[in-house]
Amino acid sequence: MLKNVSIRYALDWTTVFFYVVLVFMGWISIYGASYDFDQASIFDFNQRAGKQFVWILTAFGLGGMLLLVDSKMYNIFAYFIYVSAMLLLLLTIFVATDIKGSRSWLVLGPVSFQPAELAKMATALALSKFMSSYNYKLKNWKDIIPLGMFIFLPFALIILQKETGSALVFIAFLLMFYREGMNGIVLLIGTFAIVLFIIIIRFSIIPIQVDRGTLGMIISMGMILFLQIIYAVYFTRNRKEAFILLLGIIFIGIGSYIINIWFRVNYNYIAIFAVIASCIYWMIIEMVNRYKRYWMVVALSIGSVLFCFSADYLFEKVLQPHQQIRIKVLLNMEDDPTGAGYNVNQSKIAIGSGGFWGKGFLNGTQTKLKYVPEQDTDFIFCTVGEEHGFWGSTLVLFIYWLFLMRILRIAERQREVFSRVYAYCVASIFFFHLTINIGMVLGIMPVIGIPLPFFSYGGSSLWGFTILLFILLRLDAARLERLR
Repeated sequence: MLKNVSIRYALDWTTVFFYVVLVFMGWISIYGASYDFDQASIFDFNQRAGKQFVWILTAFGLGGMLLLVDSKMYNIFAYFIYVSAMLLLLLTIFVATDIKGSRSWLVLGPVSFQPAELAKMATALALSKFMSSYNYKLKNWKDIIPLGMFIFLPFALIILQKETGSALVFIAFLLMFYREGMNGIVLLIGTFAIVLFIIIIRFSIIPIQVDRGTLGMIISMGMILFLQIIYAVYFTRNRKEAFILLLGIIFIGIGSYIINIWFRVNYNYIAIFAVIASCIYWMIIEMVNRYKRYWMVVALSIGSVLFCFSADYLFEKVLQPHQQIRIKVLLNMEDDPTGAGYNVNQSKIAIGSGGFWGKGFLNGTQTKLKYVPEQDTDFIFCTVGEEHGFWGSTLVLFIYWLFLMRILRIAERQREVFSRVYAYCVASIFFFHLTINIGMVLGIMPVIGIPLPFFSYGGSSLWGFTILLFILLRLDAARLERLR
């Protein structure tokens, strides 16, 4: 019969060790970030370090309880947990109080809780349940659609709470899709869309000439044509067709220049015409030669053109004003050192002032004088950089790297699809949080307000990451069931 090996022996203690180390280092960093000269003890429960200590103890207890649950329960109740989390997100929209323009926190007496943290775990379980169903293969677009719905629902509900940063975390599940067999073209499309969006927003304010078009649209259309040529040369091996397209593009460019001598030409229209003409060219080739190679190129090209026209609308209408300003500051479209760029500027000053060895624990001037807003939550990493310098920051990132590599190793050794998919979901979420948070503190990513796992102050994030991780540890321990 099947008998479980004792959880004490089956548990991956290496991962638990990394978890405890990161939580402890985060607690010390919170104390350093929130410390003032009147605060003598790290266990002062009126201060954030003392409050975080309570959250840490409850997180340890929660992790222990999750390990005691039968691993099959997570599979059986995956959809129930997902639906419950979605209802909680929906309820939050209507009953949550407005905190800094966001309605994403439920206040229960002295405790505030963010349901979006639970939604990550619930979505990961639901995706794992669906993808582990009999004979499911992630091969075609129709296989991705239901998975997209699982992700879109919490994404939309969190957007309605005006919590864009937490919503963007759900994009991380695309990394799991890729590992489970999704065509890499989807990630390429997503990356290309981001690049197009940045180019359109960044260069839309730069005119070629007055009423002659903008540099952003010209560059975007040129990128689309360039990718068409690359696809024809390297993926379909039809260099002749690619060469003809290149000659056509050159002909349109020279022709528009000549026409411009006598008539005023809007170069935006010329660039769009070149892309449309190229699409017609590929469609003719496909119909004449009966290829089934270029329909995707045509569809992506047309979609890219439409996306370029909608980028301004997305930027102006969908994003909040403070989010627009943050992106403009990041792209050097505006200089706002005392407004939207203040957090990042102060964070970079704090990190830079730490030098190689740092100023020492509790000796950081930028953090002690509270120059960095949110320095114990979203910008906690600047405290590490100022107090412990380059070597301390590198050590923290190295431990995170070991932690992520361990989760990936756990994922690879799973015998069941459900456990493997869930493990990659966990790895993707941690990777996204780590990359975006460190990037925004260093000023190379927009400030979207997501916590650094196990470091940022707050019970919701600590509980959320603990639940994610310890469900994975319980699923991993179950692989050691053996016959006796």
